[in-house]
Amino acid sequence: MIFKRLAISAAFVAATLSSGLATSVAMAQGAVQFFPSLTGRTGPVAPNATPFANGYWDYMKLVNERGGINGVRTLVEECETAYATDRGVECYERLKGRHGGATVFQPLSTGITFALTDRVPKDKIPMITSGYGRSDSADGGIFKWNFPLIGHYWVAGDVIIQHIAKLEGGFDKLRGKRIAVGYHDSPFGKELLPILEERSKMHGFTLQLLPIPAPGVEQKAIWLQVRQSRPDYVILQTWGVMTATAVREAIAVGFPREKMFGTWWSGAEPDLKDIGQAARGYNAVMMQHGSTKDAGVVKEILTKVHAKGNGTGPRDEVGDVLYMRGVVGAMLATEGVFRAQERFGKGKRMTGEQARWGYENLNITQARLDQLGFKGVLRGPIATTCNDHMGSSVARVHRWTGNGFEWASDFLQADEQIMRPMVRASAEQYAREKGWTRRTPADCQS
Repeated sequence: MIFKRLAISAAFVAATLSSGLATSVAMAQGAVQFFPSLTGRTGPVAPNATPFANGYWDYMKLVNERGGINGVRTLVEECETAYATDRGVECYERLKGRHGGATVFQPLSTGITFALTDRVPKDKIPMITSGYGRSDSADGGIFKWNFPLIGHYWVAGDVIIQHIAKLEGGFDKLRGKRIAVGYHDSPFGKELLPILEERSKMHGFTLQLLPIPAPGVEQKAIWLQVRQSRPDYVILQTWGVMTATAVREAIAVGFPREKMFGTWWSGAEPDLKDIGQAARGYNAVMMQHGSTKDAGVVKEILTKVHAKGNGTGPRDEVGDVLYMRGVVGAMLATEGVFRAQERFGKGKRMTGEQARWGYENLNITQARLDQLGFKGVLRGPIATTCNDHMGSSVARVHRWTGNGFEWASDFLQADEQIMRPMVRASAEQYAREKGWTRRTPADCQS
């Protein structure tokens, strides 16, 4: 049931060795920083989760080609979850103590994130959940071990509403509008709703909530409702085959694609490429980056990883939306370790607890992002604190042209005046339910 692979870059291991290295061979090369990878290469999310896993692994290989994390090699081991929460928990338990201990987990699943949130504090292993998981975990005063770096669902929802308001000519023009929300009927899908409900109260538009049962391959009844109610816009919070199915059904009932907005898990190449020109005009908010074929980091991966025969997946996916999501995830994971080494010892392997300090004290400047090859991809700074585990809350919207994406907006700043009280209130409620207390100033320095 579990699929595993190990990889260390050829910068440290003879190029003739395969990516399925034996643990003894890997460890013989010296200290390694272990980054477990929970993957969804099988099941209904496979077309979307696979490029993420490939991008994550390729960037880790690139880090090693660059000399590691101040000489400490990265090691990736995969465990297949098929996007199932129980398998995700099993993978976590299997991997958390391997290779000297896990540095950080990135579950790539809101359901798995929910299940692990109570476990990681006991095991002292941080968890990065960029763009998914619990939105209230941005409050590091409650969620010490969770890091929704550079975005959570409420950022996505807020920016979509901002963008729609700009199209309409202002927030006042939203009054009386109807916005349908098709969402994965799971914690993942429902996590988007609070920010949309809050904006609805503020601006006087009506929400039509349309839960979509997983895996989402049968949606005809839902889109008949859309045809009957004729909403002004449709927002999708979907993943995997559910998104492509939704777009096809929208076409079938004649709903304009330019009036459709996906969140950042609902607007990538696997969702639209087979539909092609018929999906033209479809929009999705992006967690800063989109499809980025000409970025410095993409060129470097092609030159230093793929050109040497060490690419994880197909060469032509390098730079695609979800591939880049994996690259960004790996960059954030390794930059936290670089930061931790500044305090706990340059060139040393960091424990999960030490890495957690690094993620809580990130200050990835624009100059550093440019140096890493992310110029034009990400906007700095990405700066976290004890109370802010997100570090940045900007996003932008891209639009499908029929055979690729173009930017439909500049960077948009999510409204922290709206989100911050929501995050704090939700985090405090969770703390009361779990018997947790807010961290002290002394703990914030630990």
